[in-house]
Amino acid sequence: MYHHVNSDRCSNDLEIFEKHIKYISENFKTTFPTDEKLKGNYACLIFDDAYVDFYYLIFPILKKYKVKALLAVPTKYILNSCENDTSLRMSFEHNDEFKNYEKGTFCTFEEMKEMIASNLVQIVSHSHTHTNLLEENIDLDQELNLSKKILEDKLNIKVETFVYPFGKFNKEIAQQTHKVYKYSFRIGNAIHKDFSGIKGINYRVNADGLKTADEIFKFPKILKYKFKALIKSF
Repeated sequence: MYHHVNSDRCSNDLEIFEKHIKYISENFKTTFPTDEKLKGNYACLIFDDAYVDFYYLIFPILKKYKVKALLAVPTKYILNSCENDTSLRMSFEHNDEFKNYEKGTFCTFEEMKEMIASNLVQIVSHSHTHTNLLEENIDLDQELNLSKKILEDKLNIKVETFVYPFGKFNKEIAQQTHKVYKYSFRIGNAIHKDFSGIKGINYRVNADGLKTADEIFKFPKILKYKFKALIKSF
């Protein structure tokens, strides 16, 4: 799970991030969610929120190392296109991105089409309004179904994956989610053998704030992630 590069929060330093992606390219095959059995070392990279730095800074690195990634999109904040300068679009701090979305702080649908065409980026739903789904008076149909419809209509793709905003859900929400999507993901620092998840939910390792390129792949960390997966299964 990633968010930004070179931002003030929920971010990675661009230099460390590129070394990290290079390490992944040399040690893993990257994949989108699939029902196929995976043999060997596979990694699934998911970038939350579709901030504009993904298009300008992260996507070029993915292309350089031929690494695949999912981009989790909150549809309310996505413009069809944007003519603002790149410097303006990328000038906002993390906490100001959503309230300034009309200035182009997120990837546009036009930019997403370009990334989809590379076959390295798969677009998935991150709800419509990026709201904690456990809050009162949530329109779950809007968050699950409308977000999917917008992405499919705008991009001419099939959307089968949902990423829970803030990692928040309960049993009822999960049941409704799995009526609409084949795969779902949340925060949780656990690793999996496939995409069936734990009770249908795939838990993701937090890869924001890396200090070294291979930090999250060290043996003690892997052991910790496997233990967490075991605990969560109960």
